[in-house]
Amino acid sequence: MARSGARRDCGLVGERAARVWYPRRMTIQVGDTFPDATLSETVEFGDACPLAPKSFRTAEALADKKVVLFGLPGAYTPTCSAQHVPGYVAHLEALKAQGVDEVWCVAVNDAFVMAAWGRELGAIGKVRMLGDGSAELTKKLGLELDLTGGGMGVRSQRYAMLVDRGVVRALHVEAPRKFEVSNAETMLATLASLG
Repeated sequence: MARSGARRDCGLVGERAARVWYPRRMTIQVGDTFPDATLSETVEFGDACPLAPKSFRTAEALADKKVVLFGLPGAYTPTCSAQHVPGYVAHLEALKAQGVDEVWCVAVNDAFVMAAWGRELGAIGKVRMLGDGSAELTKKLGLELDLTGGGMGVRSQRYAMLVDRGVVRALHVEAPRKFEVSNAETMLATLASLG
């Protein structure tokens, strides 16, 4: 089956480039209703690993909240671990001072991996570490990233968005191999500009 889009050399920031497909145009736009999808999360841990995740629907979870949601290519990857998640953990109080109820981190990983990674980064209880294991949400957003050439399968592009009561109010999608507009500092500036 043919895909729309131009083929480009890109990959994770700091990683070797892989041949991947980016869609010509993302599906989600500012002003759109956030798509309903199932995400999974666990914040409980046993002796050896996180305990069984619980699933929830995004439409219900976002209906009465202002949420900053950021997506990234994968748990335990360099830029995601060293900069993206730690930036949102460090700026959590400033985001809440701007009226944000929750901060979500979404990756095409299972919820067990997201919880273990979140615990290592000190994010549990601060940033919701959410698994989109089958890329259901990522595909509905039109923000999937095919990293099969690099052995990682279908993942998410790097992005950040503000969702207010289920409507996308701001969206920042990174250019290939960049980390410039989806960080917490940019989202804080966006929140300030929106008043």
